[in-house]
Amino acid sequence: MLKRFSVTNFKGFKDRIELDLSFHKNYEFNNFAIKNDIIKDCIIYGPNGCGKSNIGFALFDIVNHLTQKMKYPQAYDHAIYVGNPNGLMKFEYCFDLDGKELLYKYAKNSKNELIEESLSYNGKEVFSRAPEFFSINKEEYAISTDVEESFRSSNVSVIGFLLASFPVPQDHYLIKLKRFVDSMLWFRCLEDRGFIGLKTQPQVLDEFIIENNLVEDFEKFLFEVSSQKFSFVTPQKGDKFLQCTIEGKTTLFRNIISTGTSSLELLYYWMKNLNQVSLLFIDEFDAFYHFKLSSEVCKRLFSLDCQVILTSHNTYLMSNDLLRPDCNLIIDGKTIRPLCNCTDKELRWAHNIEKLFRGGAFDQ
Repeated sequence: MLKRFSVTNFKGFKDRIELDLSFHKNYEFNNFAIKNDIIKDCIIYGPNGCGKSNIGFALFDIVNHLTQKMKYPQAYDHAIYVGNPNGLMKFEYCFDLDGKELLYKYAKNSKNELIEESLSYNGKEVFSRAPEFFSINKEEYAISTDVEESFRSSNVSVIGFLLASFPVPQDHYLIKLKRFVDSMLWFRCLEDRGFIGLKTQPQVLDEFIIENNLVEDFEKFLFEVSSQKFSFVTPQKGDKFLQCTIEGKTTLFRNIISTGTSSLELLYYWMKNLNQVSLLFIDEFDAFYHFKLSSEVCKRLFSLDCQVILTSHNTYLMSNDLLRPDCNLIIDGKTIRPLCNCTDKELRWAHNIEKLFRGGAFDQ
């Protein structure tokens, strides 16, 4: 699981900003949101322009950096903080891998070239590199002097080199790290659609549903989460798009659905793939949802085994019926804080968190 993450000098983040999922309080309700002493489910709130999307892009830079999974390159154009273009974008990840801590740090320049990189596991340094400097635990990785010298001036990831050059067992921390990062997924459904991680290419949603014999299941899903009733036509061999009937007339599903229903189809597609996911980040997940639909979707997402991070403007979700005060996070462009740390008031299950928020109780 992801324990902590921080980034510096990236997009709108001039100074270091940290997402700390290891902090939580001893609330006695909605304990599903905490797993292995780490926040498993959370929602990040904040006004427009405060960095909700950018913290997701920053977090998923590691997918671009270490994997060949799907990328979203437009999010990383001109990624460095405009006020410090000659500085370095610094990324720091702390993972909990079966109870042991792995700390991975790296820094890139404005061209996205790797300049610094270090890794420690279970409190011991594995390697560290910077311009004209390189050190590695040679008891574990007996690399030659020539290779060691090359890392002092190259932009190649040491992790990538070690994974390619040293056979290690499946329970090795490098394999666990690679497996976790390979299985991270970010997606959004706003003016544009896109995703980062998990897969190597996009897929037509209707075609996925038809090929996997999920038409009836999708029909049931739409009714359960949004009370919409669609009567889908049984697909014939070779069909690529869903069809439904309305008053005896047949039409393409895609021609009649709303933006919100289209967004639900995308969510349905990903939920059918989430058994493979380690960490899920959905940016503005409910931008086109009715407030009650947003709550229903949250319940389904929070029932998953993977770590789930959502961003939203919808304060209706800021409820102890859904999460806890330590799992509702506020971002202001400089910090990310749980609600319980934004007030001197002792928050309890009976409190109306949304009403307190709208009343300014968390404006400290």
